[in-house]
Amino acid sequence: MTPFAVMDCVLLSRMSGLPPAVNLRELRDRLAICSEDVIYHHFCETWLRPTFDDPEFRNDFALWANSGLHDRVLAERLAIIDPYEYTAIADLRQHLLELIEERLSELQPWVPMARAGLEFNFMQATTVVFDTGERIGTPKHLADAVGRMTNGSIYFHFLEARRRPPLLQDDFGAWLTTLNGGYQRLIGALSEIDIYFSSLAEIRSEIVRVLAEMRGGQ
Repeated sequence: MTPFAVMDCVLLSRMSGLPPAVNLRELRDRLAICSEDVIYHHFCETWLRPTFDDPEFRNDFALWANSGLHDRVLAERLAIIDPYEYTAIADLRQHLLELIEERLSELQPWVPMARAGLEFNFMQATTVVFDTGERIGTPKHLADAVGRMTNGSIYFHFLEARRRPPLLQDDFGAWLTTLNGGYQRLIGALSEIDIYFSSLAEIRSEIVRVLAEMRGGQ
């Protein structure tokens, strides 16, 4: 049995090189040409930023629409977008642009604008991954190990992994798949955990709960 290697990660954020967006039209124009890394960062990497803690608006675009543009309607429409429902960032970009175009049409000729100092800055990041040295030998030890994991480890193994080709599956489920122990129910239960609308702490607790329940039922 190959042990599970526990990894951790941190973000190194930087400016994307695009000018900041002052209004909704500029946001649309920048989104149409920015790299996919920018969209991924503002949708999926927010969990790893210690300053980001808004359970109502999980992505930066929704947060800016609410706090920068004071457009609650648009903010709520953007907030319900789950990026993990899209296998390609290009499809996510298209949906995002369609929502913004729709809102611009509703509001024309008025274009929502942010005050000076509240512009939207387009960022991207590099994920630095490192080996913690910890190894999980058997599935029965997985729940205790997950309970001790850092936010970086939970993000890497359970969120980022779901967008990582070729499996597009969380690392815990992928590891269990390689074992001859009949873990299909557990793998399925892990895959059904809601990740986008939960904090990393909530996701960790839910993983531990699922693992503990399955262990207790064996």
